[in-house]
Amino acid sequence: MWLALSGCFRAKWSAEIHGEWKRNLLKNRPDLTAEQLDRTSSLMDQALPDACVTGYENLIGGLSLPDVDDRHVLAAAIRCNASVIVTFNTKDFPREALDSFGIEAQHPDEFVCNLFGLDSAAVIAAAQRQRKQLRMPPMEVVSYLDLLLRLGLVQSSKTLARYSAIL
Repeated sequence: MWLALSGCFRAKWSAEIHGEWKRNLLKNRPDLTAEQLDRTSSLMDQALPDACVTGYENLIGGLSLPDVDDRHVLAAAIRCNASVIVTFNTKDFPREALDSFGIEAQHPDEFVCNLFGLDSAAVIAAAQRQRKQLRMPPMEVVSYLDLLLRLGLVQSSKTLARYSAIL
């Protein structure tokens, strides 16, 4: 979210995408509640009021992806003229299915590294804000970078480690 608020890119999602990430997070994090995640998605929508894509549903039926349940993501991306779908699940968004729409799938690590190449100061500032927001308990820089590493943001963690003195 801090990266999205930096203005480096236009974040887009749909109510269906919100529902999907919340369901998956609740499966993996039994310590969280649906109410907490509903609050988070509501705050996301408030912070970026133009991020929620609508009017894409009629496109879903004409799309083909390895997992039919992912077609709503591609449909939303098409509707808002996105050039990138950021997903850990890149295998379900193959190049040949996306090319004709001018869209590519990028792993979040690749996406952050690309943003770093475009505006390193914005990425560093977003990382600073994110780490400082983690207050219960406070997260030291080394722990923060380790968290990014465990989340699969390997290159991002390595790149940000060069700036650990200011994170």
